[in-house]
Amino acid sequence: MKATWNGAVLAESDDIVTVEGNHYFPEASLNRDYVTFSNHRTSCPWKGQAYYYTLFVNGEMNPEAVWYYPEPTEAAANIKGRVAFWKGVKVE
Repeated sequence: MKATWNGAVLAESDDIVTVEGNHYFPEASLNRDYVTFSNHRTSCPWKGQAYYYTLFVNGEMNPEAVWYYPEPTEAAANIKGRVAFWKGVKVE
């Protein structure tokens, strides 16, 4: 699978974990040239606390479009070390 936004490939991998319709890519597949820090956090009752990255591609910003769980709960251990996308990021 491949994640793209604004003409750039953000991540690409055959090793995908799908949870609740979201495709989680290995963190190592994330192109770090396009991500920057975000203070944003959310909490999921069964997965734990999500952290976010903001995308910056070709002069355009997409705030908090990438998320990950650095310390997921035991029930969501299969997404540790993985990232997922939303906010217009195309995953196919």
